Amino acid sequence: MLQGMILLWLTAMVTESKPPTCDLLTQRCRSPTAAQMSLLICSFVLISIGAGGVRPCSLAFGADQLDRRDNPKNDRVLESFFGWYYASAAISVLIALTGIVYIQDHLGYRVGFGVSAVLMLLSVLVFFIASPLYLKLNPSKSLLTGFLQVMVVAYKNRNLTFPLPDSTGSYHHRRDSNIAAPTHKLRFLNKACIIKNPGQDIASDGSASNPWSLCAVEQVEELKALIKVLPLWSTGIIMSINLSQNSFPVLQASSMDRHLTTKFQIPAGSYGMFNIISLALWVILYDRAILPMASKLKGKPVRFSVKLRMGIGLFLTCLAMAVSAVVENARRRKAIREGFLNNPHTVLNMSALWLVPQFCLNGLAEAFTAIGQTEFFYSELPKSMSSIAAALFGLGLAVANLLASVVVRIIDNITSRGGKEGWVSSNINKGRIDSYYWVLTILSVINLLYYFVCAWAYGPCGDKPTKVTRARNGLRIEELANLGTKEMKGKA
Repeated sequence: MLQGMILLWLTAMVTESKPPTCDLLTQRCRSPTAAQMSLLICSFVLISIGAGGVRPCSLAFGADQLDRRDNPKNDRVLESFFGWYYASAAISVLIALTGIVYIQDHLGYRVGFGVSAVLMLLSVLVFFIASPLYLKLNPSKSLLTGFLQVMVVAYKNRNLTFPLPDSTGSYHHRRDSNIAAPTHKLRFLNKACIIKNPGQDIASDGSASNPWSLCAVEQVEELKALIKVLPLWSTGIIMSINLSQNSFPVLQASSMDRHLTTKFQIPAGSYGMFNIISLALWVILYDRAILPMASKLKGKPVRFSVKLRMGIGLFLTCLAMAVSAVVENARRRKAIREGFLNNPHTVLNMSALWLVPQFCLNGLAEAFTAIGQTEFFYSELPKSMSSIAAALFGLGLAVANLLASVVVRIIDNITSRGGKEGWVSSNINKGRIDSYYWVLTILSVINLLYYFVCAWAYGPCGDKPTKVTRARNGLRIEELANLGTKEMKGKA
């Protein structure tokens, strides 16, 4: 990522790395050469690769420093960490959209890109200086290979019969593991870890002789955990589609009065900062005011479950789309009433601050669902999958951005048939962006109902495989969930 920022800075610093300035008299500009374009693309590629590695792994790495699953307050610690992580990320984006952009506009790209590169360099130096203080987990083999092995072996063993419930020795587990038997959900995958012939299947060191013929219980449970969370992961895609509606609010704000005072007006593209501000403010209030106050009134620690927070976020995104539709309908009717149907660039006598509620609702929706989903994935997936857990929400954003363009294209093709003006026309006064928002509202409501079904089908959080503990008289089998319940009851 640092290399990409340095290359991007060089495209502004080195004269030969960019095309010459445009001719102001003829209004002609020369296109960049292949080498100049290649340098620019290389910088973007390096930044993208770096961001793809840093963003999910930094979240998981930070959580690993605090995650103590034997600590009764562990859930609260992780909830606070994920909230503050997203709040700090939101504040950094706000600084980038205001401070860095201001520097670039007033001092040029040389200084703007240079400041970004220096900040990136400082972050790298701080990371390596503090590296000896970090808790570092040793990487294991590829999880994707393990998933594929489980599916292949489960298919090979599809005709095997399941062992008796008390036959814990029939399942293969890693030598240093406490897990003796897999869970009963997605039971067909359990056949991947059934030992058919101990002499042939198990090597002298206790591992599988052929990992494509026998898998460990841990591998099976890792794949099960990922499959189980995918339906709940998919419920966040619609919200991400709603959050990706960036171009239409800019068009709306451009046609509205953006003045706060007689001399200052908010740029049309900067209204998205209200989304970021509301997200950051909610995280701070939730962690430092709401939860402590609720705990004080209740006389015991109060914590909202991740499922409840995800549901609230999905409800808020429904509300945000409905508000967006109502505001756009009022803006369009005013434009038509004042005779600006064919002039979408005319500024109406309507304050652009009417757009702020929808941005605030979207920010709150993201604060509830994004943070809740990330915490849910991290808590429910095995610790060996922490980076995958952190990357799942980012993957949902990527899928949503692709689907958002597909939804716009489909709606435009349907509504513009017969030579009619489409809903997503470049002339927002002729188009029906309000109707497009209502479509997203309906999809969001359906998605909310779908979430209720997925949350109910998932069952209680924390369903763990059977644990085996060593005792003098042999093996003692207990369910981790039951152990946790008994311990909590004993402490109470």
